[in-house]
Amino acid sequence: MGVDYYKILGVDKGAKDDDLKKAYRKLAMKWHPDKNPNNKKDAEAKFKQISEAYDVLRM
Repeated sequence: MGVDYYKILGVDKGAKDDDLKKAYRKLAMKWHPDKNPNNKKDAEAKFKQISEAYDVLRM
């Protein structure tokens, strides 16, 4: 089974572009490696996953 990008961003499958953008920005700010210096490795992995999900869904 593939990756559920909607679940990663925490949005419904019928989410509009604005909803995707809001969810991405919120999660990107939360998981940015610079904002998580004590857990940089995990934050970096999560940030990459969030970015990939947004890149795929916004097309």
